[in-house]
Amino acid sequence: QVQLVESGGGLVQPGGSLRLSCAVSGFTLDYYSIGWFRQAPGKEREGVSCIDGTDGITHYVDSVKGRFTISRDNAKNTVHLQLDSLKPEDTAVYFCATDWPYTYGCPLPRYDYRGQGTQVTVSS
Repeated sequence: QVQLVESGGGLVQPGGSLRLSCAVSGFTLDYYSIGWFRQAPGKEREGVSCIDGTDGITHYVDSVKGRFTISRDNAKNTVHLQLDSLKPEDTAVYFCATDWPYTYGCPLPRYDYRGQGTQVTVSS
């Protein structure tokens, strides 16, 4: 059974940092891309970052480039998203997702499987 479980969200002041984790079970990360997207109230879903399953190349939406870093720990079957220099506009529920068993590259076209999300709130 494919399962993705996010953790690491919380309340942080502007300029602060958080480290989100996505624990994957049901398949190994090799060859499968994992993406992060966020959903804020009243706004459309926004793809934030993605790490390609084949070559490990990372992708970011322009608004987070230089501030967020995605990484993959194959030994723990976990993907991390480091959030630095956070801004109030980063406030959202963050989800990790995959299109397993398809070996799509980034950006993910479907988000077939996703976790329950973790809330990130940036506020003073």
